Amino acid sequence: MDRLTEMEAFATVVDQGGFTDAAKKMGISKSAVSKHVSSLEARLGARLLNRTTRRVSPTEIGLAYYDRARRVLNDAGEADALVTSMQSAPSGLLRISVATDFGVNHLSPALSEFLSDFPDITVNMVLNNRYVELISEGFDMAVRIGELEDSTLRARKLTETTKRMIASPKYFEQYGRPEKIDDLNDHKLLHYSNQSSGNVWKLTAPSGEKRQVRTAGWLSVNDGQSLLNAAISGLGIAYLPSFLYAEAMEKGLVEDAIPDLPQETQGIYAVYPPGRFTQPKVRAFIDFLVHEFADKGPSDW
Repeated sequence: MDRLTEMEAFATVVDQGGFTDAAKKMGISKSAVSKHVSSLEARLGARLLNRTTRRVSPTEIGLAYYDRARRVLNDAGEADALVTSMQSAPSGLLRISVATDFGVNHLSPALSEFLSDFPDITVNMVLNNRYVELISEGFDMAVRIGELEDSTLRARKLTETTKRMIASPKYFEQYGRPEKIDDLNDHKLLHYSNQSSGNVWKLTAPSGEKRQVRTAGWLSVNDGQSLLNAAISGLGIAYLPSFLYAEAMEKGLVEDAIPDLPQETQGIYAVYPPGRFTQPKVRAFIDFLVHEFADKGPSDW
């Protein structure tokens, strides 16, 4: 007899408390259930059930076997559901976490096309400037920029962005232009307050030396667009990704503070929980994003 069917018959008898109700649950005869259980006991060489005229209960060995058998049956059920899900059209609620700046400027404008392509998916996009715990906070995926801190998550690179120090022509006219990294100590800097490393800028000198600049900021704010607006208005030098400042630089509203410095490049990733199976709705959105940003980065924003 089929081993999985034997397990199912035994587990159902335990769940239902008897052969009659187990037979009704499985949609087979009472004698067939009894044969499956007897075959299982014979194969294992152990009595799994105590049978009386009034009730059926698992033996000590039977109870231990039941726990394992139930796990196997649950896994088998999930495997069947997985195959069904993979063959079905992407659907359901998709919860996404994304940094506010990137979400507002680049993800939100793309959502209409995605939702048109996948009408059975609904999106809940949460904009915030912190690293959320995907599983515990109920997110299906996140879009993250820069070095990935959580190595347990699966990740797919979408594109790249560069980071540059930028300020307005008005600022440079009033305060001068820094010529080297050390000159930043004498300038008004605009900092991103949610940065895990604090007010520290990681820069690369023309020699290739990695430098960390830690200076007090004239303004700190937890929003990149606000920092860009402050830089445009002449308040100081901001260190921002190209997906934020590219349009302003093209219009001449901001300029590169120290053009001779090597560009700092950051990856933009879709991250999602580990596991061999990726939900169709998640896979569909990531594939969409890869296509959407295929012609972007590092400086093409």
